[in-house]
Amino acid sequence: MTAPTLPPAQASHVAALHAALTQLDGVILGKGPQIRLAVACLLARGHLLIEDQPGVGKTTLAQALARTCGLHFRRVQFTADLLPADLTGVSVWDASSSAFRFVEGPVFSELLLADEINRATPRTQGALLESMEERQVSEGGVTRPLPEPFFVIATQNPAAFVGTSPLPEAQLDRFLMTVTLGYPDVRAERQLLETGGRSLSVRELPAVLNAGMLIAMQAEVDAVHVAGPLLDYLQLLARATREHPGLTTGLSPRGLLALLAGARAWAYLHGRSMVLPEDVQAVFAPLATHRLTARAGVSVPDVIGRLLRETPIP
Repeated sequence: MTAPTLPPAQASHVAALHAALTQLDGVILGKGPQIRLAVACLLARGHLLIEDQPGVGKTTLAQALARTCGLHFRRVQFTADLLPADLTGVSVWDASSSAFRFVEGPVFSELLLADEINRATPRTQGALLESMEERQVSEGGVTRPLPEPFFVIATQNPAAFVGTSPLPEAQLDRFLMTVTLGYPDVRAERQLLETGGRSLSVRELPAVLNAGMLIAMQAEVDAVHVAGPLLDYLQLLARATREHPGLTTGLSPRGLLALLAGARAWAYLHGRSMVLPEDVQAVFAPLATHRLTARAGVSVPDVIGRLLRETPIP
């Protein structure tokens, strides 16, 4: 099955997007699929959660993405003593004007890296996740919108690590996708050793895109066509998760809408103006893994793989 290509104006955006991906591939070695999922998440106006151990390139990915996309970047190290106001900002008394002045917190950035989010208290986690959902901050009776685009990349250490506080299921649902970087393959690791990790410095990366281009791309993603049979396929997948005996919770209506947005972004990323079943299949696992809860002894990835194999395509 083939899909119509994008019109010339959108095709030029996709060409710039591919140039950005090529640059990112030169920094994050051997992680092409994860890079593309991160970019698709940004195009779909979602947020990304990276679950992995320290030292595998999570922070480098966030910094490289910000530099390549020309976005204002802030990083916050989450700790047990981090307060909600440390993220969102606080009003301070300005003696010169005899009035309170709001000092913006790091959440007022276009790309925010929330590093080791599960080391903070639930209250601080909730403050960030509320900003992610509402895309605004309310303080002192005043509502302040966050920048556009607004993209949060949060990293999470394995639950077995000391000092972690796992995110509740309802808060995990605020992330569009979850990815794991893992160890590099042998070839990428050898290149890393030969260059000492300095093959291409993140600080030297030129901006290939900019905020205005990304906002235009996000609008173009919203316009990617979805045919009726494709919507049938989405509903069949959602129903399969809800009826599977190994799962205690299935994909919610909000999760289904997220799947649609992710599939549109994946189709756009590959130069198509129409969503195909393979676009849904490509984003289903990173989108559904953190939203599905399995019974004891059941592996969520195994269930997802089986559902993708067994669910018929209309």
